[in-house]
Amino acid sequence: MLDPRILETFSELYEQALGSAEAIPTAMNLATVGLDNHPHSRIVLLKDFGPEGFDFYTNYDSDKGAEIAANNAVALCVHWPTLGEEGGTQVRIEGRAQQLPAEVSDAYFATRPRGSQLGAWASLQSQTLPTRDDFDARYANYEQEFADGDVPRPPHWGGYRIAPDRVEFWYGASYRLHERVLWELQNGQWNSRLLYP
Repeated sequence: MLDPRILETFSELYEQALGSAEAIPTAMNLATVGLDNHPHSRIVLLKDFGPEGFDFYTNYDSDKGAEIAANNAVALCVHWPTLGEEGGTQVRIEGRAQQLPAEVSDAYFATRPRGSQLGAWASLQSQTLPTRDDFDARYANYEQEFADGDVPRPPHWGGYRIAPDRVEFWYGASYRLHERVLWELQNGQWNSRLLYP
């Protein structure tokens, strides 16, 4: 569980980002360790957060899904360049990823646009695509299959929650004199300390 002070700080920054000039305020970098023992990163979208952690959704059969299954230690970085002074504001989050309960993923999937729902069925995410026509044909097949009703959530698609054990708030400043506040979970207690810029 996050310390309430961490959650309050993140919530305030998030609300500022939503009301700012940020193009995609929910974008965050997700870093995983690959099966080749190399780091891999990509942008995902933050869909929810609370005392238990930070949620995003994806294809469980994707590269990121396989990497999380093998090693669920991950890192997130949210960067809001327009918040604050020079360099903006970053939130760095490290912790463990776990799949969300099926009913939570079902509820979120039901809110997605129909085209995105069909895309979740049609995409063999991270696998080699011979031609774009192959994907378009798969999409058309699922469009026809579900033409008469709602699109159910595919069993290979759903959410993850990152339960943090380390959160850093990084506030940019002129001359690279940044302010950095690090929170760490140690023996069940959250403790904070300042870091040099």
